[in-house]
Amino acid sequence: MTHILLDAAGFQERLNWLAHQIAQRNVNGADVLIVGIQLGGVHLAQRLASKLSALWNRSVPYGVLDVSMHRDDLGNRATPLMRPTEIPGDLTGKTILLTDDVIFSGRTTRAALDALNDFGRPKCIQLAVMVDRGHRELPITPDFVGLPVETRVDQRVEVLFVEEAGRDEIQLV
Repeated sequence: MTHILLDAAGFQERLNWLAHQIAQRNVNGADVLIVGIQLGGVHLAQRLASKLSALWNRSVPYGVLDVSMHRDDLGNRATPLMRPTEIPGDLTGKTILLTDDVIFSGRTTRAALDALNDFGRPKCIQLAVMVDRGHRELPITPDFVGLPVETRVDQRVEVLFVEEAGRDEIQLV
């Protein structure tokens, strides 16, 4: 059974809210680089880059990061499906805004933090997620959350982006 948590209008509202919170914390965003975790965080990174560019009146660079080879459950999975990593330049001294669609256990974020080390030493890393569903296994807390959702462990949250699904929507499955 699927329950719609946010429709397209609510989705846009939360994206705008996220962008404003990020802009407020990072003032002019001069050293901000957005990195979306493959696969779920990529569309969020693109959307936030666009919204922050408008707020800061300058282009905000973004990249994508594959964490497959940095996961702590690598031995428990079949051959990982590798996706491209494209980081626009050295991360050293930058404020990295790491994005993902949903945070659950924190393990994907931990893998992303390990993977980012291959690209320099950032000044700081901030985490923005569209949905925080709790149930953390690691002490990782997002800095910016579009929608906190209380879930059971056996439930799933799906964030649909118009770029892939044809609509913006958040569902509880």
